Amino acid sequence: MRRTLPRLAAVTAATALGFAATAGVAFAQQADVPEPDSFTSMYTVMATPDTVINNDGASVPGQPGASGEFNFRINSDEEIICYDITLRGVTGEYQSPAATATHMHEAAAGQPGPPRISFPNPEGEGDTRTSSGCLQGPFTTGLEGDNGQDTGTGFSLKQVEANPAGFTGDTHTADYAAGAVRGQLQEVPMGGVETGAGGSSDSTALYAIGAAGVAAAAGAGVVMVRRGRAQS
Repeated sequence: MRRTLPRLAAVTAATALGFAATAGVAFAQQADVPEPDSFTSMYTVMATPDTVINNDGASVPGQPGASGEFNFRINSDEEIICYDITLRGVTGEYQSPAATATHMHEAAAGQPGPPRISFPNPEGEGDTRTSSGCLQGPFTTGLEGDNGQDTGTGFSLKQVEANPAGFTGDTHTADYAAGAVRGQLQEVPMGGVETGAGGSSDSTALYAIGAAGVAAAAGAGVVMVRRGRAQS
């Protein structure tokens, strides 16, 4: 059953232009789009430095002490994915041969795999970097695969819905080229519970729950929704 979910805060025009300017031509063609009224599925990623895999399939260390939360909402009918990404303790310059250094890869746990979506790199001062917005397919990553085509070519969000555990979220930096942090997608139930905790009721923000919370919520068939003022 399709459920309507809270709207994400939109990325400002100035921020979007900044992303396009720094990401190159390939990503500039992947335009930010408005958030749809409803979603067909929702996922969270708890990314850590101890699950990073290089292109040869070897386990390599990510950035010590770093972590990431990738929250995805998908409308596969419209090929739209909305993202809230928060990185903590990821330092240094981003680096990747793709258009940006923050991706969704088609890769099972412990396995390498090509990026299918390239997201704007989270930005911010201090220990925390964030990015939010929505992208619509057809997706481009700016990275050429073995077949000579962009690794996003032919990719559909229905593939994520069919096998979410076969996809990862990660980010790459100059010091941690294979990945600073990485984690597998975990599906989040589409039901909702409004906690009413703080903030104004005229806008809402969805907060990802941790890995243990996801498992507990899946058993109960609920998703925690906290009310709060949207950030612009």
